[in-house]
Amino acid sequence: MFLVAIVFGFMMPGMIQIDDGGKNHYTVYLNESKIGATDSRDTIDKVMAQARRIIAGNSTDLIYAKMDLEIEGKRVIFGKIDSERTLLNRVAGVLQENSIQTLQKAYTVKVNEYSVNLATSDEVKALLDAALNKYDAKDEYSVELVLDPTRELHVLTAQINKKEEQEKEEKEVFWESGVEKYFEDIFKSMEPEVERAFDDYQYGLMSMGFAEKVEIVESFLLPNEITPLETAIEQVTKDKEVNEVYEVVAGDTLSGIVDKTNIPMDKIIELNESIKNENSTIRVGDEIIITVPEPELSVVRTEQVYLEEAYDADVVYIDNDEWYTTQEKTLQEPSTGFRKAVANITYRNDKEISKEVIKEVVLMEAVPKIVERGTKIPPTFIKPISGGRLTSRFGRRTSPTRGASSNHKGVDWSLPRGSSVVASSGGTVTKAGWGAGYGYVVYIKHPGGAETRYAHNSKVLVSAGQTVKQGQKIALSGNTGISTGPHLHFELRLNGTPVDPLAYMN
Repeated sequence: MFLVAIVFGFMMPGMIQIDDGGKNHYTVYLNESKIGATDSRDTIDKVMAQARRIIAGNSTDLIYAKMDLEIEGKRVIFGKIDSERTLLNRVAGVLQENSIQTLQKAYTVKVNEYSVNLATSDEVKALLDAALNKYDAKDEYSVELVLDPTRELHVLTAQINKKEEQEKEEKEVFWESGVEKYFEDIFKSMEPEVERAFDDYQYGLMSMGFAEKVEIVESFLLPNEITPLETAIEQVTKDKEVNEVYEVVAGDTLSGIVDKTNIPMDKIIELNESIKNENSTIRVGDEIIITVPEPELSVVRTEQVYLEEAYDADVVYIDNDEWYTTQEKTLQEPSTGFRKAVANITYRNDKEISKEVIKEVVLMEAVPKIVERGTKIPPTFIKPISGGRLTSRFGRRTSPTRGASSNHKGVDWSLPRGSSVVASSGGTVTKAGWGAGYGYVVYIKHPGGAETRYAHNSKVLVSAGQTVKQGQKIALSGNTGISTGPHLHFELRLNGTPVDPLAYMN
């Protein structure tokens, strides 16, 4: 029998001998399929790790596969086992058949509420470069993705650099010693300042940046969740209409605003209830709702330009404390001047937002318009907003949302969030803050037992006990409290009784 055992051992290399220490034979099942058997738990762990590496390959993507592993261990005198290679091939085959989905490494670009997923960081740069290229005809600027120092997590942001300055800076860092740079700065500071001629300026783009904060994060997504680069570029750079508030300045007319904003008169009338026709009166400080074309990602740039232009002097106001604010008189008509100038003009997309004249030669002096105006507040109630659309009148109504009153104690105007809300008449603020269903609210007590209330604001700009004048900004409109959308709820109460404000407003 001893000889038989020896022969049996040589003839059956796949058999194992008894291990008196405990379990010595492990049968492996993966996803209910029998894989084989081994004599070591370590072998199972090693085979599973190798199989996962085979399935993943050299890809950086994430592969999800069903993997229900079961191991039956027992103690045997003799048992058949499989080689590591056999087990590996079987495990890899089962995992391959049970692969559920592959998540591809991607980059999510977020701009305000808009987000898009791109396949690579190069595509992210191509998308951001496309937004710049519309205004960078000479290809002077480039986008670099850098870590956002304001975020704790690994979030990238876009940094825009001028290529020429970046290359120069790199060369200076490489070639210049600290001593040479130190003396060069001293010599430059000792040079006398000489007035520059118009030809001495370097005209063109001075700086570029994005108006919105751009955030980029790495992510793993399904292939169908990734947007093609061409589609993303169209989504990000294509203009769409956005409502904005235009504040009337001295010298503005409705026809002038039409020319300045390039918005048709009928569109302005449609957006603003207070403007009935092209002959409607507007006042300095009035806020008019306009629409502007704007892409998802706006570019802010500053250009240095040479100008030969007509210009107007600022209006000169003379205050008259005996007149009401509704009264004014032109004492001197203006006259346009003419000048040569160098200016730094800042644009948001195609819209000029500021102009700084750094050198000018006046060829013909402009004559300013001189206006005498009153400072006394008339004893009336005025509309607390400019523009807006009347959406709910005073009195009985169908409740627009749960919790809202069916007996409306005021009037509602729909208008963009953040619009100015002014005091309808002068008085003392009795409440400024949160008012349950009213949201952020302001109460003002006026002489003669009148009280006005301004509700659903996004921000309160005054405090209780403060004295305010008629027309003074007291809040920014919003959508707080029980509200169905951005609007102002305005109440007028006489001796505690709500009345229709439209019947009392001037």
